[in-house]
Amino acid sequence: MASPKSRPRDGYPGRALSLILVAIVALVAIMFGTGNYKPRLGIDLAGGTSVTLKATSSDPKAVNSTNMATAVSILQERVNGYGVSEATVQTQGNDTIIVNIPKGTNSTQVAQQLGATAKLYFRPVLAQAYSGSIPKSTSSPSAPGSASPSASASSSTSVKSQASPSASKTQGDAVSKALTAGSASASAKATASAPASAKASATPTAAASAATSGATIGQTGTVPTDLTAAFAAIDCSTSAGQKAARDAAVKAATTANIVSCSQKSSSGVWEKYALGPVAVAGQDLSDASAGLSQTTGQWEVDLSFNGKGTKQFADTTKALTSKTSPQNQFAIVLDGQTVSAPAVNETIAGGKAQITGNFSPEEAKALANVLSYGALPLDFKTQDVTTVSAELGGSQLDAGLLAGAIGLALVVLYSLFYYRGLGLVAVAGLVVSAVLTWSIMSLLGGTIGFALNLPAVCGAIVAIGITADSFVVYFERIRDQLREGSTLRPAVQRAWPRARRTILVSDFVSFLAAAVLYFFTVGKVQGFAFTLGLTTLLDVVVIFLFTKPLITLLARTKFFGNGHKWSGLSPERLGVRAPLRGSRRGRPAATKEA
Repeated sequence: MASPKSRPRDGYPGRALSLILVAIVALVAIMFGTGNYKPRLGIDLAGGTSVTLKATSSDPKAVNSTNMATAVSILQERVNGYGVSEATVQTQGNDTIIVNIPKGTNSTQVAQQLGATAKLYFRPVLAQAYSGSIPKSTSSPSAPGSASPSASASSSTSVKSQASPSASKTQGDAVSKALTAGSASASAKATASAPASAKASATPTAAASAATSGATIGQTGTVPTDLTAAFAAIDCSTSAGQKAARDAAVKAATTANIVSCSQKSSSGVWEKYALGPVAVAGQDLSDASAGLSQTTGQWEVDLSFNGKGTKQFADTTKALTSKTSPQNQFAIVLDGQTVSAPAVNETIAGGKAQITGNFSPEEAKALANVLSYGALPLDFKTQDVTTVSAELGGSQLDAGLLAGAIGLALVVLYSLFYYRGLGLVAVAGLVVSAVLTWSIMSLLGGTIGFALNLPAVCGAIVAIGITADSFVVYFERIRDQLREGSTLRPAVQRAWPRARRTILVSDFVSFLAAAVLYFFTVGKVQGFAFTLGLTTLLDVVVIFLFTKPLITLLARTKFFGNGHKWSGLSPERLGVRAPLRGSRRGRPAATKEA
């Protein structure tokens, strides 16, 4: 007699069913607990604009994962600069970036600007002024990078030669003190010598009133005559003014003077700059990185120039050190906007420099990213711009869901008609697969930003056929065993190895096709491939942890075990005589008639 602890011949199907039940409950609980209870819709279904950008370069090594990640960061900031919320910028493949801009924004204009190549230049500052409302609590902005309107506009960030780690501590301290003292003295000199500063030393009330009207506030330096009208007219506190300045600066020649707005405001105060011709081009900057200073313990940005950039930067810094603020500053200009305007306190001839100031880690890394990206010889070519209205997207979604519902209904009807009781197992398996697919897609939308587009919906519809095909393979293997005269419980076990091998081979082929599509295509086709691959993997999970264990349990019941006519396994439907009690084989029905 077998021991009570001996394993049954057909295993423990309840354990597998319990496992998949626990997984379903956990996924659904997480889905509703995190609020991600429905999949995120893509641009083609929710409405908006999708832009596909391809990176090109004369240097094939420049298009790599590191540079593409930096490009994504800069493009994300560029999109946010247009006031676009919830836009996504992500890489696809090795050289493609997909930008999805949701509905409700001026997506067409943003899409056109995204295709423009980011250009980085170093230009000397000729004049600076404030543009925007000055806070009533103070007469001058106090944020880093700002100066009093009645004083000079010297930046709190400075540039110095990059000292080696072995340099003496005394020298490092002297440089640090010189930076601080130099900023203060430069401010005093500018206040005494610049006629414009006398006009700017108005009371806070007058200054705030002037700011409200868009007038120039706290101007220092001398504006070239060719920029006088443009400098006075630009109001950097408005998006229209920023755009006008940016567009004009991008179109200007590298040898021309330009007006540029700061990229960010300091406590609601924007700066505008009159800048001279390009002194150093971004492609002559070979490297930029953010890190902690070994002498001050503060965050700084390290710069390295190539041979051409080293000479140009040395000539520029030599000329700037003899001037007072703000004309001892140079502006780092990206796409016509001034990202930073550090002051120069010494001639930098070694091709290596440091930008120091009151940087937070995020600010230092952001500036280093801007410099790194501008130094790359990367251009972006707009491959595709797709704009979809919300109404069109809704109709496409409705059509896709209707097609899926029709396909699912046909599969269910066929399963019930042909397999009867076994058809209910197929329907239950489709429901389990649907719940798993829905919950995983919902969670992926909230965690990694996966968006369900129309091709992805098509992939889910195709998956219905893949899942149903697995059921058919297993059911037919069982029926073949019954036709050979086996009883149901042994037939279920004997049919499984052959069915399992066929199902795994079929799913492997489907998954391989999905993987090839995903990694070697871009755009919306990847949505189809991702959904197809996901549902193919789930088909394996469902067939192993749900379908096979459930049929094993049903084979123990009288309804299926005795071959009820509605079970789908009746001898009449299979064309065989029911096996005799205790006999292993039955006789074909045709033998009796003979």
